[in-house]
Amino acid sequence: MAHQQPGDTSRPVPVVPAGAAATFPDLTTDVAARIERSMASARSVGTRRAYSSSWRRFESWCGRAGHRPLPAHPATVAAYLVDAADTVTADGTRAYAPATLGKWVAAIADRHRSSGCESPCGHEMVRATLAGIRRDYAAAGDRPRNPRAPLVTADITVIVDHARRSATGWASEVLERRDSALLVMGYTGAFRRSELVDLECRDVRRDRLDGAHVRIRRSKTDQDGVGSVKALPFTDHHRTCPVCAWIRWLQVVASFDAGGRVAVIRLLGRAVPFEVHVCRGPLPTASGRAPLFRSIRKNGNLSTTALSGAAVHAAIRRRAADAGYDEHTVAQLGGHSLRAGFVTQAFRNGADAHAIMRQTGHTTPGMVEIYARENAPLIGNAVTRLGL
Repeated sequence: MAHQQPGDTSRPVPVVPAGAAATFPDLTTDVAARIERSMASARSVGTRRAYSSSWRRFESWCGRAGHRPLPAHPATVAAYLVDAADTVTADGTRAYAPATLGKWVAAIADRHRSSGCESPCGHEMVRATLAGIRRDYAAAGDRPRNPRAPLVTADITVIVDHARRSATGWASEVLERRDSALLVMGYTGAFRRSELVDLECRDVRRDRLDGAHVRIRRSKTDQDGVGSVKALPFTDHHRTCPVCAWIRWLQVVASFDAGGRVAVIRLLGRAVPFEVHVCRGPLPTASGRAPLFRSIRKNGNLSTTALSGAAVHAAIRRRAADAGYDEHTVAQLGGHSLRAGFVTQAFRNGADAHAIMRQTGHTTPGMVEIYARENAPLIGNAVTRLGL
C-alpha cells in the first residue's frame, strides 16, 4: 500500500518497511484505500500541504547537492539546515526564520516515518545543529519574533463605527455587515482566523441568557474534533454587541440564500437602524451547513464558498486603513490581532490568566502570559509600585 499526501506529485512511498512486506496482510484495494485516506486525515489539510511543500524543497536540494533524500543521513539534514541558515536576501537579512527551519525538520521526519524509514531528525547531529542555528540567530538579533499588533476595544469601536458610517450602496452595506461581524465576533470570541472561516450557520445559536453560543467543531489544538463552545454576550452598547453583529450578517446570508440579491436589497431597504439593538429580535433562518462567513463578489453577491484565512487578514487591514490608521500600524495588523487584542484588553481590565483561558482555549497560563509581557507589560508589574 502506498501513502501520498494530497496535492503531492512525488512518487508514493511505502507505508511499511520493505523487510516487512512478507508479513503484511493481504488487503483488498478498497480497504487499503480506506486506510490510506484515514492516514491522510490524521493531519489537517494545511499541515499536509505545508509538509508536502517542505518535502519537495528538501528533495530538490538533495538532487542539486547529490544527496539521497530517503532515507536521509543526519549529516544531510544538518547540511540542509546550515545552507538555509546561511541564505540571505538582497538586503543582507536572513532569508529563513528558525521557526521555518523547525517546520522543515518536522516535514522530513514525517515523510520518513510514513515511509517506514528511521527518521534522521532525532539524531543529536540534527538537534544540535538546529539549536546552534537558533542561538546564532538570537546572538545576531536576526529574524526576531514579530507578533501581530493587538486591536483592543477602542480600536474595534472606531473601525466598526467608521465602516458603518462610510457604507454607501447595498453592495457596500453587505460587505460592511460581514466585516463588522468578523471584527466584533472575532474579538469577543478570541477566535483564531481558522476558527472563524470554519464556522457554519448551524454552529452559532442564540441563548436567551448568555447571548450567543458558538460551537467550535475543530481547532488548531483540537484536531480530533472534540469541540468546544464559546459564549458571545449581550452587551450594553449596540454598536459593538457581538450578537447584534452576528444577526445583522445572518439576515444577509439568509436573505441571499432564499431570494438572491433582490431579497438582500429588499432587506437592507427596510433594515433596523444601527441606533438600536437587534440581538433579541426575530432570528433569521439560514441553511445549517452553509458557511457563515463567505467571500463577496464586487457586485455584492455572496459566494457559496467559505471565506479564506487570508481574506480575514486582508479585511482587518483594509478596515483599519479606511478608518485612518497609519501605514506602519496597518502593516502590523492581521488575523491574529483580534485574538491578541482580546487577551491584551482582558489583562488590562483586570482579568486573570485562567479567566482569559476560558475564552481563548489556551491550555497553560504561560501561553497567555506571553501576550501580557508583549502588549501589557505594566499590568501586575512591581515597577508601578516603586513610588517614583
